[in-house]
Amino acid sequence: MEPIFEQYCEIVPDVALFQEAVHRPLPTHIRVNCLKTGPESIVRRLKEKSINIERSAESDDTLYTAQGLKSPGGLLEYFLGYIHPQALTSCLASIALSPKKDSYVLDMCAAPGGKTSHMAQLMGNTGLIVANELYKNRHAGLGHTLSRLGVLNTVVTSYQAQQFPLRHDFDFIMADVPCSGEGQFRKTNSSLKYSERRSKKWLPFVQKEIILRGFDLLKKDGEMLYSTCTYNPQENESVVDFLLKNRDARLLPVEILPGGEPGVTEWRDEIYDKQISKTVRFYPHRVDSVGFFMARIGRKH
Repeated sequence: MEPIFEQYCEIVPDVALFQEAVHRPLPTHIRVNCLKTGPESIVRRLKEKSINIERSAESDDTLYTAQGLKSPGGLLEYFLGYIHPQALTSCLASIALSPKKDSYVLDMCAAPGGKTSHMAQLMGNTGLIVANELYKNRHAGLGHTLSRLGVLNTVVTSYQAQQFPLRHDFDFIMADVPCSGEGQFRKTNSSLKYSERRSKKWLPFVQKEIILRGFDLLKKDGEMLYSTCTYNPQENESVVDFLLKNRDARLLPVEILPGGEPGVTEWRDEIYDKQISKTVRFYPHRVDSVGFFMARIGRKH
């Protein structure tokens, strides 16, 4: 077991399979961009190039696994904006939130733009998405992604997420927050990198500030998705529990793909609200992608 994961032995199901999975390279996942093309066209085009792709999720015909495809960014289909390389679990976050057409959406931490562009696709380029990204050196990459994929309903802002102005309410909010990134660890990555990020004790503090601000920006019937790509309950369940204790929030079910595990209801000396079992954890031995955590949040009626 990698040292950074030893503390999770009690909460990860089938630990031996988990250990095996984190030592396999990440598969290449691609999302078909329906703002520019359709799944049937992409399947046909890639098949003509001897690239085999398989559906990653039976319930969604835009998500595919491309076995053996090392550089999807080198394909003409990438430059044309027909496809976007994106981890399967990252795509599932946008699907879990499912912003509706003509809605008002905030992506609190938008770069590099995968979820923003996916939400634009789900909305059919209608409504308005505010793609907020604090670091201006990431705006060029974000803008390039949105432009390449034909996104027309999005504006970019540059606020600290936890200080986003309380001037307007939103129908849907994506809060994919900065985290220790343990879910991205695979054999090809460095344990030291993730150990160093995990040692940053300020992360849960910032995450709690962001989730509170996101909730305060929700309309009465609005929904927010809080997500991370880490396994640490202090960045996941503990943050959501903090919201439940400080706001009139309720958790909604996340029903998007088999393989998700319910969130843990206790960790070390903390016991969380019973609603926390509605949150979802994705482990690489259950869903062959980046490890992920999601909580779908609404207001109490």
